[in-house]
Amino acid sequence: MKKKILIIGNGANAYALAKKLSEQHEIFIAPSSDTLKEFATCLDIREDNITELLEFVLENGIDMTIPFSAASMNSDIVSVFTSNRQQIFSPSLNNAKLVFNKAQTKKLFYKLRIPTPKFGIFEKQNVVNDYLKNQKIPFVLKTNASNSAVIQTSILTAKNILDSIYIDKNNKVIIEDYIYGTPFTFYSVTDGYKALPIGSSIIYRHSLEGDGGQLTSGMGAVCPNYKISYEQENFIMNDVIYPIMQYLESGDSPYMGILGVNGIITDEGSIIILGLNSFFQDCDAQTVLSLIDDDLYNIFEACIIGSFSDEYEIIKTSDNSSVSIVLTCKNKDVKSNVISGLDKLDDSISVSYFPNVSKNKYLEYEAPSGQVLVLSSIASSAAKSRDILYSNVNLVKYSGMHYRRDICECKL
Repeated sequence: MKKKILIIGNGANAYALAKKLSEQHEIFIAPSSDTLKEFATCLDIREDNITELLEFVLENGIDMTIPFSAASMNSDIVSVFTSNRQQIFSPSLNNAKLVFNKAQTKKLFYKLRIPTPKFGIFEKQNVVNDYLKNQKIPFVLKTNASNSAVIQTSILTAKNILDSIYIDKNNKVIIEDYIYGTPFTFYSVTDGYKALPIGSSIIYRHSLEGDGGQLTSGMGAVCPNYKISYEQENFIMNDVIYPIMQYLESGDSPYMGILGVNGIITDEGSIIILGLNSFFQDCDAQTVLSLIDDDLYNIFEACIIGSFSDEYEIIKTSDNSSVSIVLTCKNKDVKSNVISGLDKLDDSISVSYFPNVSKNKYLEYEAPSGQVLVLSSIASSAAKSRDILYSNVNLVKYSGMHYRRDICECKL
C-alpha cells in the first residue's frame, strides 16, 4: 500500500533515500530543492522548524517522517512528533548529540573499550600545543564541526590552524593518530534493542588519486565492502554496535534509527573505529540503498512500533555490487555553469544531486562550486560496475569538473 513519507533534509544522501522510497511511496521533502521536484513534493519549510513541519504532517496525513540531516535531528523533533503520536524514524535528541559530538563519541569509545586511534581532547590552546610536542606525524586535527578533519604533516601548520580555531571559544579540538588502511562504513538498522546489518561500503575519503590530498566527506564508494570478512562483521556488530546500544539503553535512551560506524581496516586486518553516523553519507547512500531489496518503509515502521525483533532476522540485499563517484566543481569564477550530458547517461546510471545544484531560466541544471552530484552504477561485480560508471562519467560536462579516477581500481 502506498504511503505518504516526509523526508527532512535535501543533501545527496536524502536525495538517494527519497528516490529509493519514491519507487513505492509518495514522497514529500523539506526544504525544497530544484532537483528533488522531479519526483517529490517539495516544501518551503526549514529543517529545524518543528512547528511548521508538525502542522504539515497533521494536516496532510503523513504516515512517516524521516529526519535525514543534522539540523533536523538536533531540533528535538523526535520528542515533539512522538508526543503528538506521529511516526518518526530517527534517534532521539540525546542520541543524535552523541553521534554529532565527536569529542563525546571518542570518550564513549574509550569507556566501552572500542578500538579507536589514540586521541586527545582539548579546550585550551596552550595544553594542545604542549601535547603536539610529542605527537607523531601525520596526525588528524578536527573539531565537532562536520567535515572538519584535516591531516596534518607539520606541527607549525597545525598551530596556525589552532590559532583560528580558538577564536571560537566554544570549540573543542581533537588530535588523533592517523591510521593507515582502507576506510569503510558499516551500517545497521535498530529499534534500540536489536540491530541488523543493512550495508557496508569502502569509502574513498582523500580528494586525489592514490589517496592523496586532504580528507573529504567522500569522493566515491564501493558496496558491498568486499574487504570485510564475516569475522570482522561479527566483531563490529558484537563489539561495537551492541555495546553502544546497550550503553544507551541502560541510560533509558534506546537508539532507534540508522546506526553506522566509520572505521579503518588496517593492513594487518584490525578494525579501528573512527566515528559514528546516524544516516547514510552523501558518497555511499546510493550504493547502499540500491542493494537493499526489502521495503525500507516496512523496516522503519517495524522499528517504530516495536515489531522489528519479531519480523526481521535479516535485511534482504542484492548479490550485485554498486560503485559511486562524487563529482565536484573547482571553478569558483563561473556564474553560469550548465551541466550537460546527463541525458546521454545509460539507464543503469543513477544520479544523486547536492542541494546547491539549481535550474536556470532555461530549465538547465547548473553546477555550483563544491560538491555537485553523485553518479553510481550497479552490476554483477564491482569491476563491471566500475567499468560502466567510468564509461559514462566522461559524458557529463561542466566547467571545473573534478572527480577521482581510481575508485575501485586495482583493489579487486
